[in-house]
Amino acid sequence: MNRIATAFLILITGFAGAASAETYTLTIKDHKFDPAELKIPADKPATLVVKNLDGTPEEFESKPLRIEKVVPANSEATFQIRALKAGRYKFFGEFHEDSAKGEVVVE
Repeated sequence: MNRIATAFLILITGFAGAASAETYTLTIKDHKFDPAELKIPADKPATLVVKNLDGTPEEFESKPLRIEKVVPANSEATFQIRALKAGRYKFFGEFHEDSAKGEVVVE
């Protein structure tokens, strides 16, 4: 197989893998995440949609997930999560750390 065909095959395979990622949704309401504990399967990539239903922005942050982004009021943000090993991965809302907390539980 020539180099161009090999590169094309790798590209197509990568897109197919990204398209098959399961989508999970977190909402922010009254400066709290729902669900506060989000379960996803181990060793599979995932798509995370964070919907901010509050009238103020919130910064979704997770060092273990390598995500840090402000989600404007009444809007949403989408993140790609790499395949993770089993464990607990904390996240929080930086603007309301006292109430906006949660974990992704990978099983």
